[in-house]
Formats: sequence, C-alpha cells, structure tokens
Amino acid sequence: CRTSARRPTAPARAPSPTWPSSASPAIRPGETSSGGAGWGRRARLSPSGPAGAQRCLSEETSCGEPAPFPLPALPPPRLPSRACLLTRGAGGRLDLRWCLRRPRSLRRGGAGGPSGRWRREAGGRLRLRRGGGGCRPSGECQRWVENCRRADLEDKTPDQLNKHYRLCAKHFETSMICRSSPYRTVLRDNAVPTIFDLTSHLNNPHSRHRKRIKELSEDEIRTLKQQKIDDAFERKQATQESNENNEQNTVSEEGGEEQEEKTAPLTLEERENKDYLKSLFEILILMGKQNIPLDGHNADELPEGIFTSDNFQALLEYRINGGDEVLRKRFEMTAVNLEYCSKTQQKQMLEICENCVREETLREVRDSHFFSIVTDEVVDIAGEEHLPVLVRFVDESHNLREEFIGFLPYEADPEILAVKFHATITEKWGLNMEYCRGQAYIVSSGFASKMKVVATRLLEKYPQAVYTLCSSCALNVWLAKSVPVVGVSIALGTIEEVCCLFNQSPQLLVELDNTISALFQDNNEKGNELKKICRSQWTGRHDTFEVLVDLLQALVLCLDAVSSDFSVRWNNFIVGRAFVLSSALTDFDFIVTIVIMKNVLSFTRAFGKNLQGQTSDVFFAAGSLTAVLHSLNEVMENIEVYHEFWFEEATNLATKLDVQIKLPGKFLRAQQGNFDPDMTSENYYKEILSVPTVEHIIQELKDIFSEQHLKALKCLSLVPSVMGQLKFNTSEEHHADMFKNDLPNPDTLSAELHCWRIKWKHRGKDIELPATIYEALHLPDIKFFPNVYALLKVLCLLPVMKVENEKYGIGRKRLKAYLKNTLTGQRSSNLALLNINIDIKHDLDLMVDTYIKLYP
Repeated sequence: CRTSARRPTAPARAPSPTWPSSASPAIRPGETSSGGAGWGRRARLSPSGPAGAQRCLSEETSCGEPAPFPLPALPPPRLPSRACLLTRGAGGRLDLRWCLRRPRSLRRGGAGGPSGRWRREAGGRLRLRRGGGGCRPSGECQRWVENCRRADLEDKTPDQLNKHYRLCAKHFETSMICRSSPYRTVLRDNAVPTIFDLTSHLNNPHSRHRKRIKELSEDEIRTLKQQKIDDAFERKQATQESNENNEQNTVSEEGGEEQEEKTAPLTLEERENKDYLKSLFEILILMGKQNIPLDGHNADELPEGIFTSDNFQALLEYRINGGDEVLRKRFEMTAVNLEYCSKTQQKQMLEICENCVREETLREVRDSHFFSIVTDEVVDIAGEEHLPVLVRFVDESHNLREEFIGFLPYEADPEILAVKFHATITEKWGLNMEYCRGQAYIVSSGFASKMKVVATRLLEKYPQAVYTLCSSCALNVWLAKSVPVVGVSIALGTIEEVCCLFNQSPQLLVELDNTISALFQDNNEKGNELKKICRSQWTGRHDTFEVLVDLLQALVLCLDAVSSDFSVRWNNFIVGRAFVLSSALTDFDFIVTIVIMKNVLSFTRAFGKNLQGQTSDVFFAAGSLTAVLHSLNEVMENIEVYHEFWFEEATNLATKLDVQIKLPGKFLRAQQGNFDPDMTSENYYKEILSVPTVEHIIQELKDIFSEQHLKALKCLSLVPSVMGQLKFNTSEEHHADMFKNDLPNPDTLSAELHCWRIKWKHRGKDIELPATIYEALHLPDIKFFPNVYALLKVLCLLPVMKVENEKYGIGRKRLKAYLKNTLTGQRSSNLALLNINIDIKHDLDLMVDTYIKLYP
C-alpha cells in the first residue's frame, strides 16, 4: 500500500496531480488518520505533481493568517499510512492536510510543555496549539484590532475574531509574555499580537507567495503612531475649548478614551507630584465611601486661638504617621497649624471624583442606548435646595437598574429649572435625550406644578420621553401631593411630622399600642391591624387617608396623655411636639381635609394598587382607567350630594373628638366685616376643597396617562403570562407603532410576533409562562426574537414599571439612607455621590491626570 502509485480522482474543473510511486503515499479522498493530527498546514496542490505538493500555495495557521513562526518542512515522501487527509475544497480542488505524529510523551494526554498543548477536536483529531498561553478572551480581540489599526477586521464581532483569528503565545514578542510556570503563559496588558502587525509578513519565508503589502520602515511606523497621538490630542483640545465654561465635562469626555502613552518619561518631580495627588484622592474617596464630612469641629465650639484640623487634614496626618513617605516629604517642613490642602483644592478634587464616578454609570447608560429619568423629592444640602436625579437603564446582563447620578440645584422659576435640567443632562452629563423613553418626578407638596412644567418642556422637544408615574410612589400619595390646595399641603406635612415623632421613640409606639387596645376592645382584629400599620411607613400607602381617619382618635388621645404628663417619663422635646401636633390634629380644617381626601381618592385606590402590582395587573389597570374617569366625572356632576355625605362624616368625627365645627379663623379674618351670613361651613369647604380637588385629580389622571402612555402599557401583552390570560388573542403590532424606530427589523415585526405567540401557545406542559419582563428578558432564546427583545427592553424602562430585582434598585434606598444619616449642614453633593455609589470602581490615575490638566 505504501509503495504502490495511486492517482486520486480529480474533480472535473481541476487537473489531477500526478505522483510517482516512489514519492506518494496511498491516500483516498476523505481518509482520516487515527494516529495523530494537529495544528498542521493546509496545502493546495499544484497540478504539477509532487513538486507542486511541496510548494504550498496557501499555508495558514489556526488563526487564519500567515504563521509568524517557521513551519516545519514537509515530511519526506514516504510517510506512514493514515498520516494525512485529502479532502475536496472550494472550487472542486483537492486540499491536502499534512499532520504531525503525536509524540510518545503526549499519548496519554499530557501537557505539551512550554512549546504547545494538545487538544482533542471533533472527529477525534488532536490539535497542537503552539504556545502555552492559549487564547485570550473574545472581548480582548476587539481591543487588539483597534490597537493594531486593522480596518478590515473592525466590523468582525468578538466571537468571529476569537473563532477565526485565534491567538496563541507564539504570536507575541517574547518581551510581552510572562511565563509563571512551564505550563502557564500569561500575556501582558499592553501586548500586541504580531498577527496584526503590518510588517510581520516580511520576516515570514513561508508566506512570500502571498500578496504583499507595502513595507513600512521604522520611521514610517513611528510617524503613523505619532500622527495618531497628535490627532487624539487635537480632538481633546477641541472638546475642552468648546466646554471651557463647564470644567466637569472634561472628565466625562476623557473617561471613555484610551490614555495615550507619553513619549517622554516622567521626571522625578512629576512622578512625586502624581503620587502626592493620588494619596489626596485616596483620602477623599475614603471619606466619601465612609460618609465622613469634610469639616470637623465648628469654630464656635473651640476657644479663640486654638487650631484644630478638619477631618480631611486629620486623615492626612494619620496617613503620614502611618508611613506614607510621599506625604511626609511634602509636609515635613510645614507648620502644624497650617492647612495642608486648601478648601478650594479640596472642592476641585471632589468635583473630579464625582465626575469620574458618575462617568462609570453614564458609560453603561450610553452603551444601552435607551434610558429614563426619575427625580426624587427636593432635599436640603448645606442650606440649598437640590433635586436628586436617578437614571433607569437595562445593562448588558438584561437587568433593569435604577442608579443615582447626582443632584441638580433647584430653581424657583419653573422655566429656568426646565432649561437647566435639560442642559445638565445633555451637556454636563453627556446623555442623548433622543434615547430617553420615560420621565417621572416624585416631589413634595408645592413643587408638583413646577416639575410638571419641566415634563411638558421635555415632551415638546422629545415626544418619546413619556411622562409617567414612578413605581416607588403610590398613585394616591402622588395625587394628594399635587393638589393645589393649601389645606391639603398642610395636612400632609402634619401627617409626616406625626409619623416621624412616633418613629423616633419606641416608648411612644408602646403608648400608642396601649391606646389602640383600649379603643378597639370590641374589635381586636382591627386593633392588631392598626398596631402593625403604625410600625411601618404608613404615610406612603395607597390608603393613607383611610388609615389616618381610623387612627385619628387614638393619636389624639395618646398625644394628649404625653403632653399632660408631669412626670419625668418624657423629655421636654417630646412633650412640646406632642402638644403642638395634638392641637393640629384637632383642628376642624384638618379633619375635613383628610375626610374629603379619603373619599375622593377611594375611586383611584384599586387602580393605583394594580399599577404597583405584577405585570399583568399593570396591563389590566391600563384598561380600567376609563371606568375610573367615568366614576370621577359622575362625582363632579353630583358634587352637591357627594359633598353633603363627606361633610357629615367629618362633623361626626369632630364631634367624637370634641372639636368645634366652625369656619377657619384665617378666612374670617380675611373678610374684615364683609362676611356673607349665608356662607356656611359646608358651602365653604365645598368651594374651597371638594370641587378643586376632584377637578384636579381628573385632569392629572388624563395628563399622566396620556394616549402614548396607555399605548405603551398595552404592549405589555408581549409578556407570555399576559398572553396566556388573553388566550393568546393579542394584537401588539397596533400599539407598537410608537416604538417603530427603536426596533432593529420593524418590517418583520408582525411575523416575529406571530412566531412569539405560537412559541408560547404550543409550549410543553411542564413549561411555565414568564410572568414579568425580567423573566422574559432572561430567556435563553430571547435573541432569536430581536424585535420582541427590543420592545421588552424599552417597556421596562418606563418609570411606572417596578424594578423586579431589588438589588438593582438599591440606588434610591442608599439615597434615603444618606439623607437620613447625615445632618443637613454636613451634606455634600460630591461626597453623597461617592457614598451612594460605593460599589462603582474608580480610576485614581484618571483622576490625577484630569486634575493636572485642569489645574496645571
């Protein structure tokens, strides 16, 4: 078999090679060797016989590129049988794959040492991978392509690069390889593979038959690199000049760019200065994460002439005493009663820390394209009002996240506030509002009308930014805060103060429990329920006003008992607050307000509760809005009758508390002798409270649940559990028109939705329908439905949809904790961002380089 001459059957479109019997092994087309295979070469045979067989027209490694290391010579003509593979290639030609024998030392699967490793592939063949380092992750292949200026590979996906352009240790210079052991090879971070080097083909004798590219000299390569650095520098300069009035934008622009290597090494002075700044930034980051205020003792607390370090300088001195040589050399000749770092420098460095940490979150937001903006209640920071801003987006792992990104100074003029709000998000933070798909505002009483102006201005510019309710706020509470009636705002403030007082003192809660037990002796079930509610944040419930009406008598009796107790059981602060709050709760104006609000908001209670429920509840709630508005309109048409019942309930409650039924004193004082004798308390509260409250709630529901918002909620029928409840008879394509520009393939949406319905309609018996958008986004085959995937991502961004996984909505909880645990005078917008985003990574080198450029 080894000595006989055989002529393989040649394809019709290519002449068959001729082999002499003395130089040709017996090979049949498609025959495979079982004794060994490897990384071998693929040789396209020339029609000129054995000489052509040894003169390869195409030699490639497993990377698909010219081998950067010398390939072994072709084996001698006489080879063992089954040592090579002859297959039919593209165009009908024959491909001959020469294979190496498997070494004896590796026949039991041992490692190949530093020169290579054997891997068993499909079909039983063994592949010897040159170099012990193995392949880098697919994500780094793309970075190598960018570093090496391979324009022809830029459009390749990371998976294609990893599969077809696989890299091993032999593709890198020896200086770029770290060998931790004979069996482990690690590449340096700045390693550039020679497979992408524009000049690697010149030193490869086995690829000279391939098409050559222009040979670059060392000077030309150096010139190209310098030109790239100069272009990047010019782009940075242009960006800095266009935003010179906004210094913080420099960090966001440079945060996503690769740092260019400096051509000249740093001097000793520059290196020491960078190390010094890095130490200062480390102290500031520590203070932010641990919520340590910058200032220490107040000047009023210290005797005159005594110098005491603030917290920043105290930590700096502690670090010097701990052995920080850089700081010691810097300040060893400085007087102990002088500031090491001025307040101005601290502020500059804090702004850079804030921008760098924020940029990490904003980079993820930009990568996900679509996002939503949510604001929380106005807070006081160091004597100034600020608006907390959070952003919603879906990250690479398909998780809906809500992250805090900073504070915005609050403006009294709503038009100015709208302009600054838009400028901060687009110019300072670098977000493209064209990708904003939702906006929601949680505000305190009195601020609702101003934030509504902001929402209206944004909607005029960006119609896709749907104005919605926020999932973290109950609908009834949000509606009550937006009512433009002074009495309602005062009542809400009183409720918050009462709740805060009882939460500060466990003894007060025990006293309230005893009072509730005495009042509800005949109804223990109701009493136990109220006790449980009192120990929760009941002011944020959908039925807040109903709970307050039930608790009002117990609250008044408890506060009266505390304020009239002459023993030393309660301190003066609690006694004083109890007296003030008891007087507020027993005011008839307060009683009428909470009773009317309870009755009006009872029409929206179930509707609002469903909005904060499961995905199916939200979907069906959108369809019940018409019924809610119909009921409220009926109330408005018969307001005389409804108000009569409401006022009667208020008078009965006032009588139970021995409260006099009368007109408000401020109203009588305002009349100054022009009092109308026909004006009764019932008519007064109807005109002042009932009518404007019902009218406002009807209008707010129409504004917040616009036609665009309802269309978006109708698209929730994409969730399989909602489909199942609708018997898979849905028509999402009619409601998805508003998101047509957000879809990757809008032309195939109808067909894709049909396949999506069929998939779940004919599922297996043991397969449960995903009940939420979160579960649908994490399906393993969701990428096979690109339009459905895009729609689900945009839908979950709507602020009305709750964050299913609580750990991804931790930003709001951390914000509340920071505001609760930090005194108003010690709050800092910069340190707050570091404290709330404690788990976000930070780059000290980037902070130092940015500071040096901004403040040279």
